[in-house]
Amino acid sequence: MNRRKFIQKTALSGLGLSVGASALAGGLPLENENSKLNAENYPLVIATWDVKPSTAKAWETLQKGGSALDAVEKGCNVEEEDPNGQSVGYGGLPDRDGHVTLDACVMDDKGGYGSVVCMENIVNAISVARKVMGETPHVMLAGKGAEEFAVSQGFERVNLLTEKSRKDWEEWKVKSEYKPIINIENHDTIGMLAMDQDGNISGGCTTSGLAYKMHGRVGDSPIIGSGLFVDNEVGAATATGLGEEVLKTVGSFLIVELMRQGRTPQQACEEAIERIMKKQPDRRDFQVGYIAVNKKGEVGAYSIHPGFSYTIYQNGENKKVEPGFYLNK
Repeated sequence: MNRRKFIQKTALSGLGLSVGASALAGGLPLENENSKLNAENYPLVIATWDVKPSTAKAWETLQKGGSALDAVEKGCNVEEEDPNGQSVGYGGLPDRDGHVTLDACVMDDKGGYGSVVCMENIVNAISVARKVMGETPHVMLAGKGAEEFAVSQGFERVNLLTEKSRKDWEEWKVKSEYKPIINIENHDTIGMLAMDQDGNISGGCTTSGLAYKMHGRVGDSPIIGSGLFVDNEVGAATATGLGEEVLKTVGSFLIVELMRQGRTPQQACEEAIERIMKKQPDRRDFQVGYIAVNKKGEVGAYSIHPGFSYTIYQNGENKKVEPGFYLNK
């Protein structure tokens, strides 16, 4: 090999190493097994807890040609409007001062995000969050400002405190004991992820938050990366349970990033729960549950305690599933 060819070969080899290093550093995308579509697995809808009417509505929306974001909004609206569900929307349990305050967010396949926090008197918080995303230059509105914006967009003010929730609050005030309730009603925050017929993913999360919380408390549900995260190149995740613990580890973002690195949705959910528990191994008085979906339409779910469930509508079947949990280890 003459000197000129040697220099050319060395230069090309160096370029290859440079490109590879750049790709690993995020300069160029590396092919990820999770990014390969599998059309047999979608469309699909997956949501925290046993919420078949909600996933059915979302599925119906997809079947009519609606987007994944349309499906998430319409599906979550079902729970928000149900007065019998005391952890979401109308009929939600109030804070310790008697105010029903709602948190919600949406995130679409293009990376758009909208959120409302500590909003009162508006039933469909997730729909207001979508309006924040689509109609304002902001991504989050809070409190009275969120309520006023909702009214300006045509939403009606409604007293969210039902008679049942008011009576439960009155009973609670006798002792005023504050503690998180694990698997309250086998229901909690509803987090929903949808994948449309084109393989595009969106998500949403809506809640009335912890019962009898301090006024002004906000949990993980409306916070991007904690209660919800969507990256249409990789997948999505959403959380339920004690929001303070999800916030500390930015759990939904963590799960999506683990999937980007090659973990399956199940492996990613399990690692996210393990990270929470390793930081406080002696604590057992709270619940967190995650669900996730990757770009192939594969799903995963995991929680700290038994009792958590999720609902999935896929391949024409709407079913409740009880995933594994950490405390059986």
